[in-house]
Amino acid sequence: MVRTDVVVIGAGQAGLAAAYGLRRAGLEPGAGFVVLDGEDGPGGAWRHRWPTLRVDTTHRINDLPGLPFAPTDPSRPAAEVVPAYFDEYERTFDLQVRRPVHVTAVRDAAPDLLVETGSGTWTTRALINATGTWTHPFRPRYPGQERFLGRQLHPAEYRGPAEFAGLRVVVVGGGTSAVQLLMEIAGVAAATTWVTRRPPHFHEGPFDEDAGRAAVARVEERVRAGLPPQSVVGVTGLMLTPQVQAAQESGVLRRLPMFERITPDGVAWADGSTAPADVILWATGWRAALGHLTPLRLRGPGGGIAVDGTRVRADPRIHLVGYGPSASTIGANRAGRAAAREVVALLREPLSA
Repeated sequence: MVRTDVVVIGAGQAGLAAAYGLRRAGLEPGAGFVVLDGEDGPGGAWRHRWPTLRVDTTHRINDLPGLPFAPTDPSRPAAEVVPAYFDEYERTFDLQVRRPVHVTAVRDAAPDLLVETGSGTWTTRALINATGTWTHPFRPRYPGQERFLGRQLHPAEYRGPAEFAGLRVVVVGGGTSAVQLLMEIAGVAAATTWVTRRPPHFHEGPFDEDAGRAAVARVEERVRAGLPPQSVVGVTGLMLTPQVQAAQESGVLRRLPMFERITPDGVAWADGSTAPADVILWATGWRAALGHLTPLRLRGPGGGIAVDGTRVRADPRIHLVGYGPSASTIGANRAGRAAAREVVALLREPLSA
């Protein structure tokens, strides 16, 4: 068993921002804090983005604190550029991320916490959880799904449009990933169908910092109330870029309401209409990857974990970053720094307090 003051789980943007804050506060890697990451190398979820997602076609990628993100070629794949930036960041600030380390459970051993992993157990005074959502893709269930004869997949498994050439594809979901992948696939597929539960909302004009803060605040209201977090993109809507406008005009982004059931060779609506399909792409988002926190019983009756800022209301030793309002580049840096400040303050309190 290894002792450290703070354990940070996850080395994505929020986790690295938190580690930076701990370093700036005077804590040293090892006895002061340790960052545990389940990936084989730097980059977090960006390591797994599809090859056709370029830096200049992503949502805004924010600088990490202390080191500007300034790629020389924004047309390169984000899955290459962002991990290289994270790698530089870890080395620049000597964060000494340990990987691959897979956390299996966090348990209460008051006044400490036990962080159990496949590589040993850490005992710690405080925990900053930054595990994000990428490892927990959400796939809804619909009647007839198990009898579908084609392929079903999630964007977590998407590797580019070429594999859909000549196929009929149904894309399910109203978020950014659904729109991006639909526009890519439409160029090679025999036919595409786009379905969403609610009509999509497209907004014009730049998505500036004020709009970002307003979106984060709306998501924050839910997690403060102990409700499962809504995605930030679900609040902000979809950006009406020139590419999106062209796809609307061509009919690629003609949205249909959600189907009622799945048939062996497609999908069907309540009015009897159908659409044939060889592939169903469930672009239905992700959920927070918090299974390792289950032994702590942090979830409330609303189904979520109530937090004030980043601090878990039921246990002030624990902070969630990359959760709810900080599950995007809009809020991850701010959340990481805030969690670091509060954790350092907690370490200064006497254990009897």
